[in-house]
Amino acid sequence: MTLHPVIARVTDRIRARSEATRGLYLERMGKAVSDGPVRAHLSCGNQAHAYAAMGAAKPALAAAKAPNLGIVTAYNDMLSAHQPYEAYPALIRGAAAKAGATVQVAGGVPAMCDGVTQGQPGMELSLFSRDVIALAAGVALSHNCFDAALYLGVCDKIVPGLVMAAAAFGHVPAVFVPAGPMTSGIPNDEKSRVRNAFAEGRASREELMAAEMASYHGPGTCTFYGTANTNQMLMEVMGLHLPGASFVNPGTPLREALTVAAVERAAAITALGNDFRPAGEILDERAYVNGIVGLMATGGSTNLVLHLPAMARASGVLLDLQDFADLSEAVPLMAKVYPNGLADVNHFHAAGGLQFLIGQLLDAGLLHPDARTVAGDELAAYRREPVLTGGRLAWRDGPGASLNDRILRPAATPFAASGGLKLLAGNLGRGVIKVSAVAPERHVIEAPARVFHSQNAVKAAFRAGEFTADTVVVLRFQGPQANGMPELHSLTPTLSVLQDRGLKVALVTDGRMSGASGKVPAAIHVSPEAAAGGPLARLRDGDLIRLDAVAGTLSVLAEGFEARAPATADLSANEHGIGRDLFAAFRRHAGPADTGAALVI
Repeated sequence: MTLHPVIARVTDRIRARSEATRGLYLERMGKAVSDGPVRAHLSCGNQAHAYAAMGAAKPALAAAKAPNLGIVTAYNDMLSAHQPYEAYPALIRGAAAKAGATVQVAGGVPAMCDGVTQGQPGMELSLFSRDVIALAAGVALSHNCFDAALYLGVCDKIVPGLVMAAAAFGHVPAVFVPAGPMTSGIPNDEKSRVRNAFAEGRASREELMAAEMASYHGPGTCTFYGTANTNQMLMEVMGLHLPGASFVNPGTPLREALTVAAVERAAAITALGNDFRPAGEILDERAYVNGIVGLMATGGSTNLVLHLPAMARASGVLLDLQDFADLSEAVPLMAKVYPNGLADVNHFHAAGGLQFLIGQLLDAGLLHPDARTVAGDELAAYRREPVLTGGRLAWRDGPGASLNDRILRPAATPFAASGGLKLLAGNLGRGVIKVSAVAPERHVIEAPARVFHSQNAVKAAFRAGEFTADTVVVLRFQGPQANGMPELHSLTPTLSVLQDRGLKVALVTDGRMSGASGKVPAAIHVSPEAAAGGPLARLRDGDLIRLDAVAGTLSVLAEGFEARAPATADLSANEHGIGRDLFAAFRRHAGPADTGAALVI
């Protein structure tokens, strides 16, 4: 199938834009590869320190003839998605020994749960944790002892941070090893119903807690299609997982077999063998375009609009918001998974999942078929699904048809002709809006502004009954330089209730909303942010704002707006407590949202 002209044009544009940075990156990686196996350059004293605790594996390590695999793990049992990783090192060691390799845990990286910190001060560290994870993984790999790396991470900032590190160590092969989603709990629409009822005072805290505990109930990724599961899709479409690895539940024989196979594959693609696949070669412009296509086709989390540019910069590839917008227009929305539908990721997987979706996108010319992956030189390998036959892992052709067209549809008959992510630009700056779950009659909102500087202030106004007419809620000073750009999920029930009352309501913010804004129009990641003197800082209560997702504009209709002095905010409350004292340099030096809001890249 011929590559779709939009896919080809955007890829060529990215390639041209990145020519200098990608060229320098490949030159550095090539030099690192040409230096030979990393352990050959360590002194005997260096190596003795590295191998001292390795017991029976010490002779093989000292001989340096067998590949040595480094594990970078984000294990903790605060995150349900990462709790299964506790047992992975022992499983990986056994698999490595059978594959003729050695393995060491190179280091751990932090992994915080946004579900725990939503609406709390700790959420102000969340986005910055991505860069901390990249730094921590870099420290883990700095010992220069590893012929390939196994990255154990799933959730929101963890995978992007690990990819940034894998790109920085792009001369080393990298295989990402998922843990899978938890089994399905109560239906997501029931959870949402109870949340909205609690926001209106019609449900007790005990009822809310019971619903939440029935939804988030066991080991594995939360089952809605948020950032964590979008990450898993991304790693598969970008070729860093083994085919079909993303959405197999923890604690199952197939999950264990896939982990063993990931170890075997990591050992096979080192420079010591004949199928060398350094991460830097896989992470090229084709991989990132494929990732964006997957994001649009599945209606994934808008957090990846922040993370993908930061990940790509680490490998010398420069992405722009226009790339996302153009690809969104060309890629059909093929999946309906909560919050864009009622199904969860287990239902999506059962309906044909990524293997059906990737096959359809390849046939439509919407993915680069020749992108290199950890599995081979063609993305077609990811049309195949893993199965256990007689206790042995094998891959077979994935489904040729959707098994539930209410969840997953062919590219030719999608839920929508476009991916649902829109670039907004105007005199309020640049931002994005996810419209895949927003009713068409709400794609254009024109209403007076109510300007706030905190989530709590919005909620207080709601409780006081102040929202009685159509309103654009402007929540500013929520960008990375102001307070770390926390997600604003706790506003979703409030805004949903107002919309359900018949009001036209929208959110405009320089903060994040992920995909959880759902049915409420939300212009997010607006850049430049208010704390950097961006246009949002000049808004006043009553200004008429027009959010037009059809035309792709975000504007204030007020005479003399540009001449106004920007407002300032007292941000001192963001500087202390719950670890925020440690992140002053991050707030001070964070980049703008439209280039990834990164500090280290």
